[in-house]
Amino acid sequence: MRREDLRNIVIIAHVDHGKTSLVDCLLRQSGQFRDSQLVGDCILDSNDLERERGITILAKNIALPYQGVKINIIDTPGHADFGGEVERVLRMADGALVLIDAAEGVMPQTRFVLTKALQCRLKPIILINKIDRPDARPFEVLDEAFELLMELEGGHHLQEFPFIFTTAREGYATEAPAHRGDSMRPLLDMVLREIPGPEVEPDAPLQMLVTTLDWSKYVGRIAIGRIQAGTINQGQTVALLQADKTTTAKIAALYVFENLGRLQVEQATAGDVVAIVGLEQIEIGDTICHPEHPRPMPRLSVDEPTLEMVFTINNSPFAGRDGKYVTSRQLRERLYRELERNVALRIQPLEEGDGFRVSGRGVLHLSVLIETMRREGYELSVGKPHVILHEHNGVMEEPFETLTVEVPPEKVGPVMEMVGDRRGVISKIDTRHNFTYLVFAIPARGLIGLRTKLLNATQGEAIMHHRFEAYRPLEGDVPRRSNGVLISMTAGRAVAYGLNGLQQRSDLFVAPGDEIYEGMIVGENSRDNDMAVNPTKEKKLTNVRAAGSDENILLKPPRRFSLEAALEYIEEDELVEVTPTQIRLRKATLKEVNRRREGRRKA
Repeated sequence: MRREDLRNIVIIAHVDHGKTSLVDCLLRQSGQFRDSQLVGDCILDSNDLERERGITILAKNIALPYQGVKINIIDTPGHADFGGEVERVLRMADGALVLIDAAEGVMPQTRFVLTKALQCRLKPIILINKIDRPDARPFEVLDEAFELLMELEGGHHLQEFPFIFTTAREGYATEAPAHRGDSMRPLLDMVLREIPGPEVEPDAPLQMLVTTLDWSKYVGRIAIGRIQAGTINQGQTVALLQADKTTTAKIAALYVFENLGRLQVEQATAGDVVAIVGLEQIEIGDTICHPEHPRPMPRLSVDEPTLEMVFTINNSPFAGRDGKYVTSRQLRERLYRELERNVALRIQPLEEGDGFRVSGRGVLHLSVLIETMRREGYELSVGKPHVILHEHNGVMEEPFETLTVEVPPEKVGPVMEMVGDRRGVISKIDTRHNFTYLVFAIPARGLIGLRTKLLNATQGEAIMHHRFEAYRPLEGDVPRRSNGVLISMTAGRAVAYGLNGLQQRSDLFVAPGDEIYEGMIVGENSRDNDMAVNPTKEKKLTNVRAAGSDENILLKPPRRFSLEAALEYIEEDELVEVTPTQIRLRKATLKEVNRRREGRRKA
């Protein structure tokens, strides 16, 4: 049977197409909150990293009442690197609101999320959002969505192709862009009309799949999922069907989602999205069942990672100065704890040394993990990102991605040249208003470090997006970093006099007064070779002075790296040292004599 008093929907879209803004609008118009409870924008992006970067990283659950029906809404990330978050929460929903920007149209992540939604048999509603943009082209974008649905073999949805036009900023939905609406009611009415209630077995034994894990320092793990069959009670003993064993546990507390928070209840029934406290050994993909009627549900499966990095402890001379957690045991515990909730992550200990090979969906996916760890007080060193190769029928294959670049027409030349050098092949060119849209197929290797170079070549006007496409035969070499680096040969503090002699031939990464150790990278050489330098060199003072012999030192501001830029910049023999307060670049082997010895051995 289907429950008609409940709707479970997921909001999916490309990054920055307005998912979280739409949820903000629905919250404000729901009448369930005071104005003081809904302050600012992107209300659901409560994580510090989400607010700083302006992107959604973690999926969120809320629930709103409308005309006697409870609507459970799941907000998801839009960036391709966090596709694992989207894939696992789709199992909780029966319908999907597919947001598409009225100007940008169908983008790479739109295709990805719609593909996954159709695989989970969700009923899609197309939302053409941001129709108030001056460059909006709502009907053209609607045609693109129609063609995409046909291409993805969603033809059974085309007869009843539900769509609506919205603007989250102005706060209304309408069936015709020319007619301004006054609220989001038409959208909510369409959800009740088009999205079916959850199909449940109310009288069958309990069955529930865990799709999300939350954690609280007060109660420990919190399992979140949708009840597929039966009822669940607070204090009930349940069976946990895990990948390799079956255990029993007692439910300490039971919550349902209500508005922005959770409401503790004594009982929940089939179709409800619930949060359960008390199951300490629970993992994502486990099935919660009645102890006498164990019926496992298919475990969650997500796409495999495409990129890997080596995480090791920080062994620089400055190790332990800033961080609280600095040992390999603490690093191991933290990484394996991340596996519990991050289903797209893979971790493998190295055979030699005390490092770990950590695999994810992209540089951003792994850099968010590193940034989270450094804010928690961890110190670590991270190696250069590498793509994960597969062997198929004796042929070595590498991941390819679809790259979309939006750029002014006069800047197309540098983009074509730069992407072409990295083995990118153009597949589509489209001109809209004052911008040209270029679509490439490019090896994932070629994307590492490309964003910074594109922004520099186009004076910051390029906008690029990418998503995984498929594995293809390995291409040829991709250009390395063209410049060498300056490596400090001494320890101490950088001095303006020493840096002044270096800035004529380099781009500096440090400023006067910065602490430096031997083997630390302090600048970029103007040539392609590495060079050992002394940035702590001071001017020798004598008792013989000549008028005009002192020169006025003017130093350029140093180049400071963000975490992603640092990870993309380093080469094979270099590491990024990450502490709660510092991001430094260094050589893996600190002493120059040892680096020379290694170079001779490799030669």
